[in-house]
Amino acid sequence: MKLRFKYTSLLAATAALLLVSPLVQAVDAEAAKALARQNNCFKCHSVEKDKDGPAYKKVAEKFKGKPDAEARLINHITSGEKAKFPDGHEEEHKIVKTSPPKDMEQIKNLVQWILAQ
Repeated sequence: MKLRFKYTSLLAATAALLLVSPLVQAVDAEAAKALARQNNCFKCHSVEKDKDGPAYKKVAEKFKGKPDAEARLINHITSGEKAKFPDGHEEEHKIVKTSPPKDMEQIKNLVQWILAQ
């Protein structure tokens, strides 16, 4: 009976670890900031203050607790969808370029860094 309990507990703990471990990936802040600099994101955005685009802290606040936040931001920075500016006009958002092209790990890292602000 004790052996079966230990085995079941071990299986449960292993399953829990496997389910959680992909979610606990650390954000590489320096790589995210480097990608943002390479793509001139800081021309329109900053971490703390609104510019032509919202501050990343404001973006993180807007999406806090929303299950689709990462997917929505990835779409926004990779599709060229319209972005609204403070004066009311709209322009296509610049598509973030990575090296190698369309490297989703780099894009996800950038988005996760923005959401962590």
